[in-house]
Amino acid sequence: MTRRTLIFGISILALCVIAGSIRYTLSTDPKGQSSFASKMVKPKEVVKSGTTSLPPQVESIQQPTAEVLSNRVTEYHINVKLNEEDGTLSGTETMTWTHPGKKSVNELYFHLYPNAFASSDTTFMKESDGKLRGDTMPKDGWGSMEVTEIRTTDGISLLHRLQYVQPDDGNIKDSTLAKVRLPVTVRGGESVTLKINFTVKLPKIFARMGKKGDFIMAGQWFPKISVYEPAGTRGRTTEGWNLHQYHGNSEFYSDFGIYSVNINVPDNYIVAATGFPTKAAVVNGGRKSVQYYADDVHDFAWSASPNFIYAEEPFSSAEVPGVRIKLYLDPVHKDLKDRYFYAAKVALANFSKWYGRYPYSTLSIVVPPSDGNGAGGMEYPTLITAFGAHSDTPGYDELERTVIHEIGHQFFYGMVASNEFEEAWLDEAFTSYAEDKLMEQEFGITPNLPIQASLISSPASLTIPAWKYGSGDSYMKNVYYRGKLILLDIEQQVGSKNMKRILYTYSQKFRFKHPTTAEFQRVVEQTTGRSWKSFFNQYVYGDKMADFAVDHITVNRIAREGKIVYESIVDISRLGATSPKVPLLLIFNDGHTVNKVWNGEGSKVQFKLEYKEPLSFVQIDPAYTLVLENKHINNYLKASIDEPTSTRTSISIVKLIEALLETMVW
Repeated sequence: MTRRTLIFGISILALCVIAGSIRYTLSTDPKGQSSFASKMVKPKEVVKSGTTSLPPQVESIQQPTAEVLSNRVTEYHINVKLNEEDGTLSGTETMTWTHPGKKSVNELYFHLYPNAFASSDTTFMKESDGKLRGDTMPKDGWGSMEVTEIRTTDGISLLHRLQYVQPDDGNIKDSTLAKVRLPVTVRGGESVTLKINFTVKLPKIFARMGKKGDFIMAGQWFPKISVYEPAGTRGRTTEGWNLHQYHGNSEFYSDFGIYSVNINVPDNYIVAATGFPTKAAVVNGGRKSVQYYADDVHDFAWSASPNFIYAEEPFSSAEVPGVRIKLYLDPVHKDLKDRYFYAAKVALANFSKWYGRYPYSTLSIVVPPSDGNGAGGMEYPTLITAFGAHSDTPGYDELERTVIHEIGHQFFYGMVASNEFEEAWLDEAFTSYAEDKLMEQEFGITPNLPIQASLISSPASLTIPAWKYGSGDSYMKNVYYRGKLILLDIEQQVGSKNMKRILYTYSQKFRFKHPTTAEFQRVVEQTTGRSWKSFFNQYVYGDKMADFAVDHITVNRIAREGKIVYESIVDISRLGATSPKVPLLLIFNDGHTVNKVWNGEGSKVQFKLEYKEPLSFVQIDPAYTLVLENKHINNYLKASIDEPTSTRTSISIVKLIEALLETMVW
């Protein structure tokens, strides 16, 4: 029986692996992972206009409000000019930093992110091998940043004091982080202002930024000061700088502040940017300058193209006092504005209800052209990029899911603002969880959680630095999938109502605060009134997944008082982390069913049952409620298998595997 069962199990495993691999190869972008939804769920037919553009609209002019939401550690005043012919940016920046700590500081640190694309020897390029989210670095598409001057307000040049540092890996060819020694000491609570001149050579569009044709995506494009963390911030016992280079897997971490940015482009370009314009564009000599403003944000991004089709709609709900939703459509998607607006509105309304009010007055959605999709599927404060416009009939996973996911980031990346270098799951997993909830509510699309769990073959801690996962594939499966499944498991244990309370409390308490995993754990414990130490140690801080196995079934025929009964003994093992409720389904030869629940503690458990018929089979978790179990092959065991049936089944499965493999090779 053992050999036959092994053959049967291996065959089923092979089928699961192949099926999962086929589906997975079709979607490798973690920002736009497919839901594995039924093909029956399709967007409604769009009536095409037959015109080349929508009625022209002008972007609304707005003014700042008096409301202060964050500690506003930084203030940037930037002037930038796009040199469209050679794909460069020329910028001047006045940066004011207010020391949030107590110790005296004699040096400042700046992120120079475009230098990640300077050569194949940078840390980003070496770790990513020139690939990110299914996108590949174009041939000879290098980009870079040069700081051409740094001066104090007194006019003292500090350029000779600029020094590149590599605290993570010591790679001397990486110039994405720089230190500047100051001529004066900055004490706690004091401010320092520097004037910086810089140029950026935009790469051919890749990894969230660059130029493709006349489409521009300026993300992480200016010298940005690093985060100085006072004691108590993110669990620190002593204050200091949080310093990391630009890595292949990691995203970003910055302080909140004020941005006033003047963007100069050719006069036929349409500009999308964080925040809002504060006055009408100034046109002069074939060029125009647009002044943008944003406060209580921790980054500023912009995009520009002469081909954008612009549309704008106001939106308000019970939880959203008033937001102007702005669309910058690629012409391929000119007829799809209603779908974009609907996705944005349901996201803003529901996420504001679930996680707290969206506090900004604008939300911009940029739709890149298909050949600029390296910039697609990314979040910035008050601005997101959607999936590239490959066709005029995108499915829900390409359009609505991407928009909803990126708007979800406005809450966890944008306002909660965890450290994506060190605890990326606090953004990506929480956003993926929210995305799935809304896709199910609005479109009836649910993810195939067992398949997603089965893809997690190398689980790792969720509190390690992003680049420590090694490959982008491992990063995605842990930070996106495994992290989301952990949140779903918590929800199953506490109920949906309590889970809503947990996430709302966490989002509100730590809005504009840069929280940690430990602080989220404390919210869970305070809300539920019990310790979650074991759970977090195994699944979050540790690298565990659930794995329960049916080891053996023994059936003994017993004569008792002139009657025949059967004693069925079932041995179950716990091979992974614990789970409080492990459901078991036991079915006898006559169809009689028994349901059992094991508390999942200890390494083994044995069940004994007496019944008039022998036990036929046992299945652990028949409804796939154990979302954190990634190995389902050992969940099922028959008490016996007839030899002819076993042989026929094995041959059929082998033939099917051969056919699938031939298809994959072809």
